[in-house]
Amino acid sequence: MKAIFNKWIDRYFSDEEALFLFILIVATLVLMATLGKPLAPVFAGIVIAFLMQGGVDWLKAKKVPHLGAVLITFLGFVSFVLALLLIVVPLAWKQLSTLFTELPRMVQQVQSLLLVLPQQYPDWITETQIRSIMSLATQELTSAGQWVLTYSFNSLASVMTLLVYLVLVPILVFFFLKDGRSLIGWWTSFLPKKRNMLTNIWHEMDDQIANYIRGKVIEILIVGTVTYATFALLDVNYAALLGIIVGLSVLIPYIGAAVVTLPVALIGFFQWGLSDDFMYLLIAYAIIQALDGNVLVPLLFSEAVNLHPISIIVAVLIFGTLWGFWGVFFAIPLATFVKAIMNAWPRHLSADEESPVIKAP
Repeated sequence: MKAIFNKWIDRYFSDEEALFLFILIVATLVLMATLGKPLAPVFAGIVIAFLMQGGVDWLKAKKVPHLGAVLITFLGFVSFVLALLLIVVPLAWKQLSTLFTELPRMVQQVQSLLLVLPQQYPDWITETQIRSIMSLATQELTSAGQWVLTYSFNSLASVMTLLVYLVLVPILVFFFLKDGRSLIGWWTSFLPKKRNMLTNIWHEMDDQIANYIRGKVIEILIVGTVTYATFALLDVNYAALLGIIVGLSVLIPYIGAAVVTLPVALIGFFQWGLSDDFMYLLIAYAIIQALDGNVLVPLLFSEAVNLHPISIIVAVLIFGTLWGFWGVFFAIPLATFVKAIMNAWPRHLSADEESPVIKAP
């Protein structure tokens, strides 16, 4: 057993660069596990600056000075955040509160529809069972609605955390954009001189992660905005809330679109019933999903992420469990990163493991 373990160590960790990369990954995971919460603004600043670096590079390619490109990109980021905080979030929160207050009425409407079942299938279900189930569902939804209505940022810790993010993150984003290249140069000065594997992984992941994350953010904004505009034009209740949900659903390929179909259909059904307006809503939603999958995604993602659907689902489950929303958002880039490391990891075969050379007669 010891010989097998030693042979495995010899095969995968005999290269000093591979050993250094392993130590670096472990140290990063330990740092995130122990200091992830206090350093969250720094991590958020790095991610946002990474997303916005493409805008800076594009402006510099148009002969805009570096500082001017940084200022223009940063002002665009600040304007977007202010619009999100002052317009979108209050509107979505108001609609969410209204939805929770109306949930009991929706449950009663479902109950009236389900009460037809005991008349058609008396041997399978009774009216008492349906009323008991619906009463329990009403109580749970009412308590959830009261929690949503009473929840606020009254606690001092929540207010301080929000202020820290609103103040520190934009400052960090600005300096990461302004001095990012020099910071990277300073960091790489501590790395070993021999770092071919690290360089290959970095170059492979820089293009793929940059294209994926920036493209995904643009896709969320476009799909969410188009969904909101379409639903508002159709006079759908909770159009802003549904627009946010549909926009965020593109984070998880295939599954997100299927899951978010249910709330869209339910809200349309409770508003109009099985009418023409309900069918128009479903047709409009289907067109949005079709255009997203067949037009928008091929245009945005110039570098395809070559991952099997099972790998994507497993990555979403694992990283989503570990880091919540951000784990889901970065699940595919992290899975691609793991795949790049596995492909670049050196493997030293011993003499008895090498493929035999077949000599020609």
